[in-house]
Amino acid sequence: MPHKIHIAHPQLGRAEIEGVRRVLKSGHLRAGALTERFESEFARFVGARFGIAVNSGTSALFLAAKALLRPGDEVIVPDFTFVATASMVLAAGARPVFADVNEKTFTLEPADVERRITSRTRAILPVHLYGHPADILALERLAKRHRLHLIGDAAQAHGAKYQGQDVGSFRDIVCYSFYPTKNLTTAEGGMLVTSNTRLAEKLRLMRSHGERRRYEHVCLGYNLRFTDIAAAIGLAQLRRLSAGNRKRRQNAAALARELAGIAGIEIPQETEGNFHVYNSFTIRLNPKVIGMSRDEFRARLARHGIETAVHYPLPLHRQPLFRGYGRDEDFPVSTRLAKTVLSLPVHPALTTHDLNRMIRVVRNTAAEALR
Repeated sequence: MPHKIHIAHPQLGRAEIEGVRRVLKSGHLRAGALTERFESEFARFVGARFGIAVNSGTSALFLAAKALLRPGDEVIVPDFTFVATASMVLAAGARPVFADVNEKTFTLEPADVERRITSRTRAILPVHLYGHPADILALERLAKRHRLHLIGDAAQAHGAKYQGQDVGSFRDIVCYSFYPTKNLTTAEGGMLVTSNTRLAEKLRLMRSHGERRRYEHVCLGYNLRFTDIAAAIGLAQLRRLSAGNRKRRQNAAALARELAGIAGIEIPQETEGNFHVYNSFTIRLNPKVIGMSRDEFRARLARHGIETAVHYPLPLHRQPLFRGYGRDEDFPVSTRLAKTVLSLPVHPALTTHDLNRMIRVVRNTAAEALR
């Protein structure tokens, strides 16, 4: 059997290893000067003034919610996303309100957001899903009109741009994840970026027990700190991020070109003026046309050594955690996506041979199903 083509493949090299080695030899493992440097350089890369590094993308979402929301506030989030986008709103004492997503971009549909705004709404939380920017301009207009906060979830969108502007440069806070499957990894970790000085200071205090000076605690805080070990990896990863994103886009272009026109398969789209960084290359399968279920199609690819993923098999309103938050008919697009999406490998480690083999297997599988 040919080698397995993995859905994700972290790009770790000599720079990451040497950076970690230097930190270990120094004996300074906790967050220090290297973390501050990573925060500064990452914030500059995405067009924000301040970066606040934390131990996970989930922690970033939690801190953003705790900093901006009060108990009982409502936050509008997409029904189709990873659970942390909504569960961290809940953890902060607020209530997530689900809205449907756009059929083409898989991101929040502004028209559906608007009809769900109430007197209790305090924020909109768009997700730049799979690396494609949400319609930030339309959502910003809504936020300004209704005096709402805007919290971005860019866990899968390092370097993505909306109409030429990095998604990290928009207000009020943008949250990132550095999990191993992301375009930039620190093994585990996350980052909040903002250009608001007072908000940045508040987030730094909350990240580490509300500590302003050693053993002087001025507000309720937590232990969500980063480490210089992770920062060493992050700085090396940041150097290769732009090249990695270009490679992802090249791989996505090849997949889109060769898989276009196959009956029953819909390829992802990049809307005009936006810059998709393809954390995932997520196709949609039409079981009625292609003649098999998404799971059967996935199983056949696996038999040929092609690893795939389903991001995500349940819309949030169907999660047991959120029972009673809505029905399928309230979120028709989200409900359809959960049944039909399938992510193919698109990471920078793919070779031309890998791409050609994957294209051939997908084409052959679809052709066999249609016979």
